[in-house]
Amino acid sequence: MRRFITTIITAALLGGPVAAQDLGGTLKKIKDTGTITLGHRESSIPFSYLDDKQQPIGYALDLCMKIVDAVKTELKIPNLKVTLQPVTSSNRIPLLQNGTIDLECGSTTNSVARQEQVSFGPTYFVINVSAAVKKSSSVNTIADLDGKTVSTTSGTTSVPLIKSYEKAKGVDVKEIYGKDHAESFLLLADDRAAAFIMDDILLAGQIANARNPADYRILPESLRQEPYSMMLRKGDAPFKALVDRAVGAVMKSGEIEKIYAKWFTAPIAPKGVNLNFPMTPVIRDAFKNPNDKGV
Repeated sequence: MRRFITTIITAALLGGPVAAQDLGGTLKKIKDTGTITLGHRESSIPFSYLDDKQQPIGYALDLCMKIVDAVKTELKIPNLKVTLQPVTSSNRIPLLQNGTIDLECGSTTNSVARQEQVSFGPTYFVINVSAAVKKSSSVNTIADLDGKTVSTTSGTTSVPLIKSYEKAKGVDVKEIYGKDHAESFLLLADDRAAAFIMDDILLAGQIANARNPADYRILPESLRQEPYSMMLRKGDAPFKALVDRAVGAVMKSGEIEKIYAKWFTAPIAPKGVNLNFPMTPVIRDAFKNPNDKGV
């Protein structure tokens, strides 16, 4: 009996420290520092970009702030500090892996290849990779780009897609790369490229904010359909579960409808343009059935 009681007391004494040690990974890092760092893009309209005051705003950031609220509740840190760190297509994964950022809030495709390096939250948008061209050009299909120069953004999935298309269709194009979507679009605007290959919604965002939006159009052809989501570090089950719960709750409650309308079917900063991009059946289905499936 005495041995049994001693065992219980010992287990009780050990219980506290063990429970405290259960907190690990990103949540422990946030708890220890009192800070969560969000990676954002500077020209991924309307997901994550800078407004006229150079402040990060966007659809992806709004959703990431829902995760921040969940972290505050989970860790009981109502005054949690939020730091915003700019990232690019090329450095977003390394900065996540090395701990510079805790969550990437942008226009990142959830691909099977990337899942080997990082994890993703629930799909919050679905795009088609296509091409923006000038209406004055003779380009009506992607095949019409044979022998021409095209721009795309370094570090994006558009790069291998256009190369695969070249091999499959016998098309030969020369690629030039912008460091971000704004620079890639400028290559098209300045006639250094005949097309800008990128996700249709990002093309729409660049066109809407161009000096003369009526000069451009997006080809109806699609290289691939891709899901977008926020990135987090791989192998961090507790933080992944929190992200899934927080974003899933926004989708299941219907709050996602208002957030979507705010960025895709209403005027947005900095120029008050409306992207007029209604929710597609594929996107609506992703909201009804939250998942992190990659392509």
